[in-house]
Order: sequence, then structure tokens, then C-alpha cells
Amino acid sequence: MVLAYLCRMAEKRTELSELGEFGLIDTLTSGIHLYTKSTLLGVGDDAALIDPGKQKVLLSTDMLCEGVHFDLMYCPLKHLGYKAVISNLSDIYAMNGQPSQIVISLAISNRFSVEAIEELYKGVYAACEHYGVDLVGGDTTSSLSGLVINVSVLGLADKAKVVKRSGAKKGDLLVVTGDLGAAYMGLQILEREKEVFKAAPTAQPELIDKDYLLERQLKPEARKDIIEMFEKMDVLPTSMIDISDGLASEIMHLTRSSELGCKLYEEKIPIDPLTYETALEFNIDPTTCALSGGEDYELLFSISQSDYDKIKGSPHMTPIGHFTDAEEGNMMVTRSGTEVPLQAQGWNGLKQENEA
Repeated sequence: MVLAYLCRMAEKRTELSELGEFGLIDTLTSGIHLYTKSTLLGVGDDAALIDPGKQKVLLSTDMLCEGVHFDLMYCPLKHLGYKAVISNLSDIYAMNGQPSQIVISLAISNRFSVEAIEELYKGVYAACEHYGVDLVGGDTTSSLSGLVINVSVLGLADKAKVVKRSGAKKGDLLVVTGDLGAAYMGLQILEREKEVFKAAPTAQPELIDKDYLLERQLKPEARKDIIEMFEKMDVLPTSMIDISDGLASEIMHLTRSSELGCKLYEEKIPIDPLTYETALEFNIDPTTCALSGGEDYELLFSISQSDYDKIKGSPHMTPIGHFTDAEEGNMMVTRSGTEVPLQAQGWNGLKQENEA
């Protein structure tokens, strides 16, 4: 538990006020390593200096707010730093690009010590090293309402290989990577254990054999490997998006942008057996977890039918449907063979109350 970690850190707690903003920045950036040739100048000046060469630049940003996107009752700070980075990298991979640089801005309340923020940055640095991305700047400020993390990412892509949401054609196959719904079920387990802890602090958490689900929620990975597979397979998706808000929502983004409809087959949706079994334990429909759970950070993409043989048999890619005329709408064929309208119930950041 993060709160227990913070208590242990109290013995060597350094107040943020002791260092000040610039002292904190120096502490957090003194060990930065640069991994990409396009970074000419990183932290230490008024702006980073990037040379993209002949490639096209991709830029994305994402904000995580305590109490809305994460709960420090059960989310370790190091994992949080890692996840904050990969959630942004995933957006670049979703356009068939390669992330190269990130900047991070923090709003920090005075309940956090220097050691706590350093722990957060251990996760940031781990993600940068694993994905070969450079941290080149950022900002810090105070917060009256907990921790806020904003990450912006710069990526590069060949002009001829950039994949948008709007390129799908009628008849194209709809394909998804990995499996879906595990992150949502990991969240359900953590929320259950949080409530148990609040009622009985001495009770032992029931987390045995749930490692896969917990890791998918707390320390997910972006699908860099899939972009490399596309290159080896000589496959260029016609459209693509990452799955952060749930499969149904992302399908609708693709169909709306491409001005098409789709037919999704429920029996084709890849769901890990542990996700399936755990969903049933919680009296949740496993398909609902995949359609609306979110935070899987898998890739959803379309390919022309002529490319099917190139991906056929890949354990990392599963065809789950195809695109149709817009007039046919977004439909799901259930396991019983019934066609029903596809419903998106995933994350909406402007709702007063949100599910995962």
C-alpha cells in the first residue's frame, strides 16, 4: 500500500520547501540519460532542442489527476510514474510512429516529500529506458488538491507510414492486439481490497493468483512490439487507435472518423481466462469488461482483406470483425447469433461520476 510506504519514508522525509522548485528539478533530473539521436539539447535550457530530420512529428499529451485517474491507496508511486509515461507513448504507437521525447509537469501538494516524488520518477526513468525515450523538460507547481501529472510526448513517423483513424475502407478487417478487460478486472480487485482495508485494516488482501490482472492495471505496457511486427510483416494498417477507453468506444472513434459502420463478433473478442473467471466472480459480464473497461493500451486497427494472410496465425493479433456501410451502424453479433447495436459505456472525463 502506498500510504504504508509514505509512512516508512517519514524517517528520512525531506520537505519540498527545503529544496525549492529549482532544487527539486535538479534532484529529479541529475540522472537523466538520452537515448535518441534527434535530441540535441534536453533539460537545462528554456526549451529542448529536437532535430526530427526528414520524418514527420507526432505530438500528444495526457493528464492524470489524483482521485480521478489514480488512487494512491493502492497505486505505488513508481508504477504510477511508469504508467503515466506509457499511456502517452501508446498514442504515438497508435499512429504507427516511434515516441522520442517527453516532457512532464507536476502539481504537488505539501503532503508529498522529496523522497516520494523521487520514487515517482524512478518509474518515469524506467519507462524511458525501456522504450528508448528521452525526458527533455517539464514544469512543477503546487497543488491544493493532491497530485496531478501531465505528460506530453513527441514522436516521429515516416510520412508514407503514418496511420490515422480515418483511413478504413468498407470490407477492411477489424483487428485487436493482446487481450482485453484485464486492466478493468485488476481495478475491481484493488477497489474491493481497499474497501476491506477500510473496514478491517488488519485483514490480509486476497490477491493470490491475480498478478496478471493487477499488473495490467498498475503497470501496463505500450505495444511497441506491434509496430515492429508491422514492419517485418510488411503490413500498413488502414486505420488505428489505442484502447484506453474500452473497445466499443474505440471502434466508434474509427467508424466515425472513417464514415463507416462495423460488425463486431462477440465470440472473437480475446479475453484472458483469468479475466473471464474473475469477472464471473464479481458477477460482471466478461464481454462488458472488454467493451467498456478501458486502460488495456492494446492497439485496435484495420487492414485490407488482402493482408489477412500476413497476420494469420499471429498470437498477438486477433481479427474481431469488419467494416460496413455507415448506414448499417455499429453492430455486435452475440455468441447466440443475434445482432445488437454496439454500446459504448467507457470513460467520459466530463461526467460527474465515472466508471473505470
